[in-house]
Amino acid sequence: MKIAILGGTGPQGRGLALRFAMAGVAVVIGSRDGARASEIASELNAQLRGQSAADSALITGADNTQAVRDAEKMIVLAVPYSAHDVTLRNLKVELADKILIDIVVPLQEGNPKAVDMPSEGSATEAAQAILGEHIPVVGALHNVSAATLNKLEQPINCDILVCGNQLEAKNQVIALVERLNVQAYNVGPAVNARCVEAITPMLIRLNISKKVPFSHAGIKIWAPEH
Repeated sequence: MKIAILGGTGPQGRGLALRFAMAGVAVVIGSRDGARASEIASELNAQLRGQSAADSALITGADNTQAVRDAEKMIVLAVPYSAHDVTLRNLKVELADKILIDIVVPLQEGNPKAVDMPSEGSATEAAQAILGEHIPVVGALHNVSAATLNKLEQPINCDILVCGNQLEAKNQVIALVERLNVQAYNVGPAVNARCVEAITPMLIRLNISKKVPFSHAGIKIWAPEH
């Protein structure tokens, strides 16, 4: 399997590329600048050298259009929110027959402790509106700290909430995400992304607070003990 990560040169995209490659998933990171993407891919491969599962799943880089074309099925959108809509509009034709995994959170400009949801209700719903119902959009991986993803010696410390309007697409995304040794849950239709995406600024607020003794926290779904 080969997936694409658009915005793969940023901290979140880099961390996901490394984690998926370590899990044996080939990754092509996309950027507006294909040369920059290739440069970052080389740096990430150097980090992975010596990781047993990663040797056969090297990371490559390309411009966004070529990255989508190179991916077999799954496309992860990890661009800044300011580039969310325009990136999807520019790639709509290439995204036909793919599944888009939207991890973008619409944080307020200059205030990462609050959301600024689009008129559609969430970034996930906005993506679905732009692409049309024939291209499945699945919201996932919103609440994972980039710092956590890039600490490869440590396991990912949270569960993953997955939402979208097409069940089969969600099931495929859950199977992919669980290759990262995390638990992923189907939490309903795309409208529920309004709640899932809004968790991120709450975590940011906690993680930067001087009143709590931790940082880079995530969320866990706890089963009853009885």
